[in-house]
Amino acid sequence: MMKTADLKLTSQWDKTFPKSEKVDHSKVTFVNRYGITLAADMYVPKNAEGKLPAIAVCGPFGAVKEQCSGLYAQTMAERGFLTLAFDPSFTGESGGTPRYMASPDINTEDFMAAVDFLSLNENADPDRIGIIGICGWGGMAVNAAALDTRIKATVASTMYDMTRVNANGYFDSADSEEQRYEAKKALCAQRLEDYKNGEYKLGGGVVDPLPEDAPFFVKDYYDYYKTSRGYHPRSLNSNGGWNVIGCESFINQPILKYSNEIRSAVMIMHGDKAHSLYFGKDAYENMIDGNKYSDNKELLIIEGAVHTDLYDGGDKNYIPFDRLEEFFNKNM
Repeated sequence: MMKTADLKLTSQWDKTFPKSEKVDHSKVTFVNRYGITLAADMYVPKNAEGKLPAIAVCGPFGAVKEQCSGLYAQTMAERGFLTLAFDPSFTGESGGTPRYMASPDINTEDFMAAVDFLSLNENADPDRIGIIGICGWGGMAVNAAALDTRIKATVASTMYDMTRVNANGYFDSADSEEQRYEAKKALCAQRLEDYKNGEYKLGGGVVDPLPEDAPFFVKDYYDYYKTSRGYHPRSLNSNGGWNVIGCESFINQPILKYSNEIRSAVMIMHGDKAHSLYFGKDAYENMIDGNKYSDNKELLIIEGAVHTDLYDGGDKNYIPFDRLEEFFNKNM
């Protein structure tokens, strides 16, 4: 096992969701191929026997394991899976400096490192490993599935393609060479300011206070990240956000290039009222286009759900955990 760094991990329960009495919870660490030590919460069904099917969970982009990914992980553990909710590199309780950076490569590697860890865990079945990615980590999960042949089943929930939104803007509203050039020019200027100042400027998390004329998707994020529903002190979106230049490389490194070569099972699920639905629909169409292994691919549209309803269930328990349990049991 690769040597991990010593991380300062909180011992108290500080999640945005209540602790389940049906599972055992513990803190664990593992290392990725860049030598970054990642922090995770492991959830194991109580009185479990034998080697269990295992699932690694991460997301949303700018969140921490104490929020949505932990809820997914704990709930799936209640249903018989050994699960791991982890903080990505450079964020939360995980290692990596400088802080609040993101990378299409390193963040995909984070998922693969979680698969490494689960494959060697004495309580996990290495032949039955899946992953769940939420929001921006939905795209990362699909990318990991295209690269990691050990992953038997993948769920991308309310997904974003972070490379597309960084290159094209929201709803592809800035999809031109001229607009990308101006965005890159501003980022390059910020790099020099950061270098001169000796520190990285934060871009800001979810806007607070919320402007009266804010578009719905901004209000949707505010309702989760800035209220008692989902606020967490280590969450980037709840606080100062990513570094301004933190996602610079996403502009010209598209992550879903080979998604139509994925042989393993993939389910993309999205609310029909979500502003981000176009990411999920397009990712699904691209994934099955010319794919010889399209029979195990699924697009699940959840009626009435907005983007953040698939973070914590919203007010109507929109997350279809029965379908997730069925999907993973069937495909791994």
